[in-house]
Amino acid sequence: MNLEPAIAAPVLIGRPSDEALTTQLLEPMWRGYTRRFVLALLVTAVGTLWLLFAAGYTVVRGIGVWGNNIPVAWAFGITNFVWWIGIGHAGTFISAILLLLEQRWRTSINRFAEAMTLFAVMQAGLFPLLHLGRPWFAYWLIPYPATMRVWPQWKSALPWDAAAVSTYFTVSLLFWYLGLIPDLASLRDRAPDRARRILYGIFALGWRGSARHYRHYRLAYGLLAGLCTPLVVSVHSIVSSDFAIAQLPGWHSTIFPPYFVAGAIFSGFAMVVTLLIPIRRFFHLENVLTKRHLENCAKLLLVTGWIVFYAYILEFFLAWYSGDTYEQYTHWHALLGGPNAWVFWLTLVCNCVVPQVLWSQTARTSEAILLVVAILINVGMWGERFSIIVLSLQRDFLTSSWRIYGPTWVDWSILFGTISFFSFLFLLFLRFVPFIPLSEVKELKSELVHEETGHHP
Repeated sequence: MNLEPAIAAPVLIGRPSDEALTTQLLEPMWRGYTRRFVLALLVTAVGTLWLLFAAGYTVVRGIGVWGNNIPVAWAFGITNFVWWIGIGHAGTFISAILLLLEQRWRTSINRFAEAMTLFAVMQAGLFPLLHLGRPWFAYWLIPYPATMRVWPQWKSALPWDAAAVSTYFTVSLLFWYLGLIPDLASLRDRAPDRARRILYGIFALGWRGSARHYRHYRLAYGLLAGLCTPLVVSVHSIVSSDFAIAQLPGWHSTIFPPYFVAGAIFSGFAMVVTLLIPIRRFFHLENVLTKRHLENCAKLLLVTGWIVFYAYILEFFLAWYSGDTYEQYTHWHALLGGPNAWVFWLTLVCNCVVPQVLWSQTARTSEAILLVVAILINVGMWGERFSIIVLSLQRDFLTSSWRIYGPTWVDWSILFGTISFFSFLFLLFLRFVPFIPLSEVKELKSELVHEETGHHP
């Protein structure tokens, strides 16, 4: 039974023909390069090259070129890792969980949300490799049969992350590619030249749209959705355990797994909105990406934002209730008034105060307001990761080991370089792959017509 009535939820404006939908949604693949697109591609490509330079410089010189010190051995590298992994969660949430719940409004946004997941996980995977100091030994983290019988140290969090992230990326890639197959066949059949027909035909895997093909497609898609759903919870729970297993004040807490999962969906949906609004405006997709999509994303931002807000309150309450002097100092002094404490205050403003404007329906359906809110939430969620890692490490048990952390130009270069690389990959995705699932939008249109008229078109 569908959970969202068609009449009350204008997830598709108008009832265009299948031919009109095909032309509209595949047109971005055939149009020429505009100046704005070329400029964006060049800027992000330059940023990607700068990332490669900064990463290469780190490998050659060692992570001593970062601002890390003792006790702040984890800093920008792990902050960025957790931030990017969190952003990747919304794609799986939209695609898998909302599919199982039969939410129609996911139809127009699931494709680029899934792509966002893949590209974000690619950025996240870079940081643990660089943080190893000797990335050429990264294969030691994989439990492969070794002649020397040297197995990974399972008491370390690194093998956990390697297993979780690689599994998450693999399943997400399969889920994304499987959903693409019918649309790749449409590209194959409508490609203007032979080279693209051959290329898209190879990736379409011989899809013909027969009943047999659709039967196997639905079965595999549902199975992968069911497999992806627990990954949303498990992956970031494992990442949170990197901190929770430590005895450090501010980290050793059982609240971290649900807290990290909620924060991941919060930041992920903020990134979805940040990408959705420019795509909607630039490609004139207001009939497919409707106000309903904006409002539902905004509601989820508001809900997950309040969960994160509650977790902040609970952290301080538990520090007080525990009676632990070190926990109390970390929360009441290191976070609120220690070095770099302005990051924590910025986090509170961006994650707790700014989302409250979404109580207004006008704000939830306003592109400008929603875009600003989403960007500020992304900034706030990065600040939250920085606060958890750096602000807790700066003030350890012993005052003799206290030291202030400051990032170097290499730290900033790698952070903004990954943002550029993410944007570069996303622009290429918009150019060569249908970012609105054509087959699913057509199916949705047929369902809406059937419910309104009583017969299938």
